[in-house]
Amino acid sequence: MATNKRGGRRTGAGRPSGARSKATKQAKATLSDLARKHTSVALKVLVDVATKGESESARVAAANAILDRAYGKPSQSHEHSGPGGTPIQTVDLTKLSGDELAQLEDIFGPLAGPGDDDAPDQGGEGEAGSGG
Repeated sequence: MATNKRGGRRTGAGRPSGARSKATKQAKATLSDLARKHTSVALKVLVDVATKGESESARVAAANAILDRAYGKPSQSHEHSGPGGTPIQTVDLTKLSGDELAQLEDIFGPLAGPGDDDAPDQGGEGEAGSGG
């Protein structure tokens, strides 16, 4: 009996799982392109509201939505520094001697709260064999 090789499911055929279709790719690009066409109008609305001082929150929200879709939301940067803008100082505790570590335990022990030195390390970077 001959088998029919037409139709049906074939291995390797079709779009890979998780890949976007051409229609999905085009729709995303089209939305951004359409929003960019209205950038000048959106900016005029923002400028108009800013200069006239009237409460037109709906128009501003719409203008911001158009700009967000055209160019993405603005990113926020956060900068951390030490006292007086100096870099934050760090200390590599792995290079301390046993006496220095004992001294730190005496100083910071009360701040850490009650602990059990025989208990397994609950942190991410403990001794080997502490879980996992």
